[in-house]
Amino acid sequence: MFLTQGYEDTSVDEIIEKAQIAKGTYYYHFESKEQMLEEVIDMMIDNETEMAKQIIKTDIPVPQKIVGIITSIKPTEEEQPIQNALFQPENVLMHHKVRKKLINVVTPLLSEVIKEGVDEGIFKCDNIPERVKMLLIISDGTFNEGKFSEQDISVFIDMTEKLLGAEKGTMSFIYNLIDKSDMEVVE
Repeated sequence: MFLTQGYEDTSVDEIIEKAQIAKGTYYYHFESKEQMLEEVIDMMIDNETEMAKQIIKTDIPVPQKIVGIITSIKPTEEEQPIQNALFQPENVLMHHKVRKKLINVVTPLLSEVIKEGVDEGIFKCDNIPERVKMLLIISDGTFNEGKFSEQDISVFIDMTEKLLGAEKGTMSFIYNLIDKSDMEVVE
């Protein structure tokens, strides 16, 4: 119902009616609609994590694995109402919790692939999990929370290459991963 009607337009009473359960049963499992949303988000993250793990197991080049992992953790079009709910002012704490959980889940996955890239000579770096975490935080703050420019994308790619010890141009594929609908046009 959150996906079809949107979070704000779905009431607990509608959920109870659709599930054909008593109100007490609902509140036995969930303290609030917000907690139910958090559980739905956890399920989404778990599904995305499983997809990312499958990508890691494939025999494709490291850059394609990185693309696959990043793509697998992006909300689908059907999940957009859930993401929109997270960006509402009243859900700022939940948004923060989801961001933190995503970073904690994605860091080891991407670290494994970056380590593979180090072993193959694509990257030259140590402290891989810490580097990945910093990249995720910077990327989230730059591209998911507001307006950004073509220059921001360019600097992010340059910074990523330097942080991972990659040759210039190695990470240029990142440009195609970024949703440019929020991009500012700088004159």
